Amino acid sequence: MKITELSIVFVLIFFPLFYIFTLRTHDVQKASELAYRYQTALQTAVMDAGAVMHQNEKQHAEAGYESIKFVRADKELALSAFTQTMALNMGIQNDPPAVQHMFDYIPAIVILDYDGYYMYAKETAMTGEIERSFRHVWSAKKPYTYSDSDGNSINFTLDGYIYAYDAGAGKWIEGFQQELAADSTITLLQDTAVFEQVRRSRIVTRVQDDLADVINRHNEFARKNGISYLFTMPLISQEDWYNSINDTGLMAFIQGIAAGDQKINNYAIGGGRLVKRTAVVGGMDSATGIKYHYPATCNPGFRAEEVFTTAKQAAARGYFEYNCSAHFSLLSENTESVLE
Repeated sequence: MKITELSIVFVLIFFPLFYIFTLRTHDVQKASELAYRYQTALQTAVMDAGAVMHQNEKQHAEAGYESIKFVRADKELALSAFTQTMALNMGIQNDPPAVQHMFDYIPAIVILDYDGYYMYAKETAMTGEIERSFRHVWSAKKPYTYSDSDGNSINFTLDGYIYAYDAGAGKWIEGFQQELAADSTITLLQDTAVFEQVRRSRIVTRVQDDLADVINRHNEFARKNGISYLFTMPLISQEDWYNSINDTGLMAFIQGIAAGDQKINNYAIGGGRLVKRTAVVGGMDSATGIKYHYPATCNPGFRAEEVFTTAKQAAARGYFEYNCSAHFSLLSENTESVLE
């Protein structure tokens, strides 16, 4: 067989394979971009909702509260901001039915308030119509409760302030843990480190268990509406859980939306108390083509491409940490050399 004939056979055999591989690569890239778009939309919506969910309270008007974390949650305003931002980022802001359908893929929204939490999820409604037998509603506020074998009961908050029934003394007490420890018979209040560990663990466990129940109930709705995706609790790191209960805020979940041959399963957490942070800039070194992230207060002369709220977000987008301290040291040395 001649070399020309071999070449033709090679092309006939391998070209379809190369073509299929190219299409597959393109599909994977598109799916990845779509998944990132959904995740960005969810994160932005949660941040917007967290930013508007509170009315600032004057502490002197709130008898008994001295915590900067005590603010009132406006869950309806938060939900409105969340819905508007999600719809805008998904291009369905002028399509009410599409906005309503969007919530079919949002099994739960959680408002973490100072002394309890709310859940926004689909619940059974006695309407007499199958297609309207489920509707989204807010739950009543659910306290962060804890009880021990001695009959004591404690309602935790997002800091050391508690509401508790002291079984030994036979009375209700409230205040900060360290203030109550000396006069209370509740064992948990006697050790600050143990109290803090139990408080955080109990709050996280309460919310986790409730979320699991809500998402399981969402599956019942999904089956009746032709959604084949099995909604499950996403894997949330312990770090994210503990960060989420540092301040009042909001958590939202999105699952089941197709992105190529994959299904979206993501969550986002946003704080409700504004804290001034230095922005993190993602820039590229034009000399090397390497992407770095650095604080906005550092100016290494790179071409800025993106702005993030945390270094972790920048790293997830492929930016390496830039050593600004070394940069400033070098500038200082050069300045001294010029002066000499």
